[in-house]
Amino acid sequence: MRLLAPSGLSIRSYEGLATLPAFNPDREDDPPAPVKELRALVGAADALIIASPEYARGLAGSLKNLLDWLVGGPEFAGKPVVLINTSPRAEQAQAQLRQIVGTMAGQIVEEACVTLPLLGRALAAAAIAADPALAEPLRQALAATIRAVEA
Repeated sequence: MRLLAPSGLSIRSYEGLATLPAFNPDREDDPPAPVKELRALVGAADALIIASPEYARGLAGSLKNLLDWLVGGPEFAGKPVVLINTSPRAEQAQAQLRQIVGTMAGQIVEEACVTLPLLGRALAAAAIAADPALAEPLRQALAATIRAVEA
């Protein structure tokens, strides 16, 4: 999505998923350094974009772990959240994400949530941005996200 972002919009990818320890509610008040970094990044963001594959008819465990670390803090609540699905068949993970985000008081930006037909297509970001059928829904999602943040 970064390649499609309009001028003035900054999109930052979270690269620390592999460094997050397993969630431990006993450590919520004094979390490990990777969790503190995650919470700071989420707190500084105006909105969140979540794109996750579906595994075994559900949400990837690593993403659930990330979300669990955010449940107890104030960083996520009230944040506009966009859900990007890359397969029309991946309904279970999206349903679980919607339920979790709602439980965490995130505000799903419905008009920005999109499903892209990428199943079985190994496309790099540049190829997605170059394909009008894929790029246009993402541009519209970004515009809707900006409107939600400004509202």
